[in-house]
Amino acid sequence: KKKKDKKKSKEQQSDDDDLELQEESGKSNGQDKATDRENSTPTSLEEDPRAEVTDGAYRAKEGQTKEKVKSPAQQLTDRAKELRKRAKKRNARDAKDAQNKVKYNLVLDPRLAPPRFQGGSVEAVKIPTKKGSYCAAIVYRVPEQSLNANTRTIIYSHGNATDIGAMFPLQAILAHSLECNVVSYDYSGYGESGGVAMEANTYTDIMGVYAWTLSNICDGDESRIILYGQSVGSGPCCYLACRENGLGGMILHSPFMSGMRVLTPSRALACLDIYPNIDRIRKSKCPVMVIHGRLDEEVEISHGVAMHQAVPNHYKRDPWWVPDRGHNDITEGPGKLAEYIGRLRSFMGTLDD
Repeated sequence: KKKKDKKKSKEQQSDDDDLELQEESGKSNGQDKATDRENSTPTSLEEDPRAEVTDGAYRAKEGQTKEKVKSPAQQLTDRAKELRKRAKKRNARDAKDAQNKVKYNLVLDPRLAPPRFQGGSVEAVKIPTKKGSYCAAIVYRVPEQSLNANTRTIIYSHGNATDIGAMFPLQAILAHSLECNVVSYDYSGYGESGGVAMEANTYTDIMGVYAWTLSNICDGDESRIILYGQSVGSGPCCYLACRENGLGGMILHSPFMSGMRVLTPSRALACLDIYPNIDRIRKSKCPVMVIHGRLDEEVEISHGVAMHQAVPNHYKRDPWWVPDRGHNDITEGPGKLAEYIGRLRSFMGTLDD
């Protein structure tokens, strides 16, 4: 009887061991399957919530919106299409407004505090160009009682990251302090101007603004026009100055020798260059003053120095190398605005020499 009980006990122990082995085997198989699922490559983007953003549709992560993502090249192409479409609409609108003789009002951003100045008038206009687009412009006129045969008009070509609205305070100060008219305009694709932002269009823009100013403000006397180009605005100014005879003068504020030279002095990529100012300034046909900050980190002062040196000797005027200023802060700080106005007034006093 004892032998039978021992035999049964051994058989039961054997069955228990087999059961434990099966359970462990099952756990192992489950882990292997889970590992296989983790390491397996999804057959489609919808199967993998970790899918990265790529061209076409993708499965968004938790909390994200499912959308279609495009390559940078496709985004640029689509953006260009949108800009051309907007330009076409604006050109049609502006042409219709011109036909109906619509008048415009200047509405400033409430964050801008207009400077205090007496007399004169401010007029918002749209100036047509040869390409069928219209440039938005603001005209600052001196009071009629202050007008005389020597009253000058500045055509102001602003920098890249601004528009005529943001430049309003400075233009008003120039008109009042220098007792001259100021025509400030936006390039094609900027602000409320039609067209598309392109180098070639900036040339068409300044030609249109020059012709309009000559006819509507200066009574056909080009010697009463002074070009003012700040940063990228030096490009269209130099373009016009080497083509037109008899201009009154030109002021270049933080100019560059050419677009590509800002990035590298190498001429290996000269075929891709834009705004070859250094070549055009040599052919300028009017007095030129150069202003440049010694601390300029965007366009090094070497560009301003080279531009000044390239001006024909009989057209050179005293430059202003501002010792403690950079690219966009020439007029900022105690006394700087007053010195700036004084320098411009001195330059304008040499134009009849």
